Amino acid sequence: MVINYCEKQQQWMKFILIGGLNTLFGYSCYALFIYIGMRYPLALLLSTCIGVLFNFKTIGRFVFARTNNNYFLKFVTVYGGIYFFNMILIKFLESFTNNFYLAGLVAMVPAAIIAFILNKFIVFRDRYETD
Repeated sequence: MVINYCEKQQQWMKFILIGGLNTLFGYSCYALFIYIGMRYPLALLLSTCIGVLFNFKTIGRFVFARTNNNYFLKFVTVYGGIYFFNMILIKFLESFTNNFYLAGLVAMVPAAIIAFILNKFIVFRDRYETD
């Protein structure tokens, strides 16, 4: 029981660290696209697409210890949902801040939590796992 709890804590910490790297990469793409004049839905879409390719390998390998590319379709599907969640949340937050940079930054927190949960229990869940 204690080992299982420690493993789960380590997994969450790895997700935070790797997620931080992935977030920095993805947000940098998003901010660059906003800076060059793209509207936020397109900037978010392109940064999400680029981020999905980058994140799949880092999250799969370093957080969930999965290197099999068979998880990719589920990963893309989850991030498609995260994209729409993020787009709605950014528009909502922008209405208060009038700043797409800040809205995108704030939206990362709930999106990251949801991404971890969906990746853990849907994408990278081993069908033979019993926990």
